[in-house]
Amino acid sequence: MELPLGQCHDSRSWDDDSDPESETDPDAQAEAYVARVLSPPKSGLAFPRPSQLSTPAVSPSASEPRAASKVSAVSEPGLLSLPPELLLEICSYLDARLVLHVLSRVCHALRDLVYDRVTWRLRALHRVRAPYPVVEEKNFDWLAACIALEEHLSRWAEDGRRAEYFCLANGHLAAIDSVLLLQGGSLCLSGSRDRTVNLWDLRQLGTEPSQVLVKTLGTKRNSTHEGWVWSLAAQDHRVCSGSWDSTVKLWDLAADGQQFGEIKTSSAVLCLSYLSDVLVTGTYDKKVAIYDPRDRMETRDAPTGWERGPSRGSDIPPPRPITHEASPALLKCQQLHSRPVLALMADDQHIISGSEDRTLVVVDRRANRVLQRLQLDSYLLCMSYQEPQLWAGDNHGLLHVFVNRNGCLQLVRVHVPTDPPRTICTRKYDSTLNRVCAEGNLVVAGSGDVSLEVWRLPA
Repeated sequence: MELPLGQCHDSRSWDDDSDPESETDPDAQAEAYVARVLSPPKSGLAFPRPSQLSTPAVSPSASEPRAASKVSAVSEPGLLSLPPELLLEICSYLDARLVLHVLSRVCHALRDLVYDRVTWRLRALHRVRAPYPVVEEKNFDWLAACIALEEHLSRWAEDGRRAEYFCLANGHLAAIDSVLLLQGGSLCLSGSRDRTVNLWDLRQLGTEPSQVLVKTLGTKRNSTHEGWVWSLAAQDHRVCSGSWDSTVKLWDLAADGQQFGEIKTSSAVLCLSYLSDVLVTGTYDKKVAIYDPRDRMETRDAPTGWERGPSRGSDIPPPRPITHEASPALLKCQQLHSRPVLALMADDQHIISGSEDRTLVVVDRRANRVLQRLQLDSYLLCMSYQEPQLWAGDNHGLLHVFVNRNGCLQLVRVHVPTDPPRTICTRKYDSTLNRVCAEGNLVVAGSGDVSLEVWRLPA
């Protein structure tokens, strides 16, 4: 299944194309958004057949040397006299680290077998029994991948029955729409429709609930924002929260969660990406804006439209209103979509945004231009990018996998719920799970019944 790629290396700069919307009640706007965007898709939608989407499982090339050839012939009967296929089958019942660190020291024949990449390739494919990896990159490390894969499968063994479950129900008064794990899963942030952002210490799981809930961010009583909290992002010990009240607030967890900045946007903030040098926002009014969190200017109202910072040669930013509250400096703001921006990510080279208009836009940060615009059959709600792969989930429950080839994203696979990668664990829950975040051995989810759900896997 392939989608039109659009034009690569589009020479257009993303000049401002403002389309300000009339003022409206933030709560009413948020409720309409949830009803329109997050409702289950209508019945009758044609899902791609797995046969159209799946790629055949990778098998070792005929020209690739088999692990069998590495085992020297042994004249006397014993373990090494067994056919290599049986040796590999025996090794498959042993822990991968044991095979790597112990068997490899027994003799030269087993060492050659253990360090043959085909050994680990066959072992991984046997474990997954599906196409793996989805995108095989050059010099793919099969040994490390196989070890990580087996440890992951072991944690979720027996349908996750070994996982500890915790329900933290005494923190919010309304549905939780955003969750974020910090510091390897030690801390967690949750944002709710009750307008608060809570900080949780997950190292205290199993103790009194009052020990787990650290504090509510903000100085106002029982309120962090004046609208629903919809997005969270972090960079080291600094975090930011985006809300339907059209603000982004910045918090310093190293300073007891004190607020150190605020951005006033032109519309509700639906998604965020926070790096050391940029803070990127995606808003309800179809815009993507870039701020420099290192350069806090004495301003509250961030100007709309195209701007270039002082580093852009002779370009001089327009005058800014002066107030007493510090905010990151606005570098650029552009309407890249025709509908609200729902998903966003940034790295040191690209900004990638997905919208309700079913487009995916790739911007080159360095060249300051739109590289690519993809038209999709659905809209993306979340994404994760690690060069060269982009993984994104859509409103139909499908998982899209793109790969960056020669500067252009290409769709290489779409997973449907019954298609590989196979399901290794299913956790049923009576209410709606609005947002899920996983890191280390922890999985947290924000629910519609005001509780924060936590699963802790064996370490």
